[in-house]
Amino acid sequence: MTRRLVIDLASPRAAWRITPAGVAAIRSGAGSGWDVVEVQAPAASDGDGGSGSPESIAATRGAEVYIGYGVPTGVVEAGRATLRWVHTGTAGVGSSLPQLRDTNIVLTNSAGIHAEPIADWVIAAIAYFARGLDQMVEAQALRRWAKDEFTDLTLPVRELRDLRVGIVGLGGIGGAVARRALALGMSVAGVRRRATQGGPLGVRWVGILEELPRLAAESDCLVIAAPHTGATAGAVSRRVLELLPRDAIVVNVSRGSLLDEAALLALIDAGRLRGAALDVFGMEPLPEDHPFWGHPRVLVSPHVSAVTPRFWERETALIVDNIRRYLAGAPLTNVVDLEAGY
Repeated sequence: MTRRLVIDLASPRAAWRITPAGVAAIRSGAGSGWDVVEVQAPAASDGDGGSGSPESIAATRGAEVYIGYGVPTGVVEAGRATLRWVHTGTAGVGSSLPQLRDTNIVLTNSAGIHAEPIADWVIAAIAYFARGLDQMVEAQALRRWAKDEFTDLTLPVRELRDLRVGIVGLGGIGGAVARRALALGMSVAGVRRRATQGGPLGVRWVGILEELPRLAAESDCLVIAAPHTGATAGAVSRRVLELLPRDAIVVNVSRGSLLDEAALLALIDAGRLRGAALDVFGMEPLPEDHPFWGHPRVLVSPHVSAVTPRFWERETALIVDNIRRYLAGAPLTNVVDLEAGY
């Protein structure tokens, strides 16, 4: 009997649309005996994935494996009797959890796939504020030669090696940020769900989420890189932000739900914080009238810190490796704990 694997990765966004080479690699990895169906209908790849197209739902009836962006409710219902493994090309899985919790379907995600490019973005964002590039952009727009403001030390500029970086979430992304920061001479500490898992060599200390207040008090740059879960939602609250040292920088590459954006804006406006680099927001797209848009101390990035031409190189390798593991009955990589949420 032929087994079916569904590929539902035809994103309308070029960066996330599976390549012909990726499809060929998956077909080759599955081998004979598998009917590999590529859904041509557009697949929503933003956030944690979309609700599923009629084509993807139809293709999943009788399928054993589904690979898409998130796991739509319709897909689960269509394949409830036959699906054994589903993989999402996203790192976040929040929207996929409810419909999977009462099934025996194994969910894997793409956690860590985006770690390298996002970590590059984080370091660039830290430097943007630490080295005063935001002030230079502002002066350039006004055609103002701001040399005196820099040489008089009126504007805050710092060397990267003098910065203490605190990372909320020391998983794939947080770990990649830590390694880069350490290589540049920065001091690094962090919190994560299980502190015993530690962090890259050289990290000063690793604690649990309940130690976030201590982390904030010791961080010139607070980087939010934890997944959205019931435990992390709202974790970077006003109280936490108020504990940050004066002129601290906040960077969010996780989910907007982890950060109190109103409190962040108020503290920047009050001169307590140096600025914020935000790639994710509580509401996306960011509303046109949001004060972040025109704020000189906020770097607005439209959820693109992960964008790179090398995404499919890593994503295809993960999928194909997991197909081989699945066929061999071996443990899969990136299995999601449906209760923990990642």
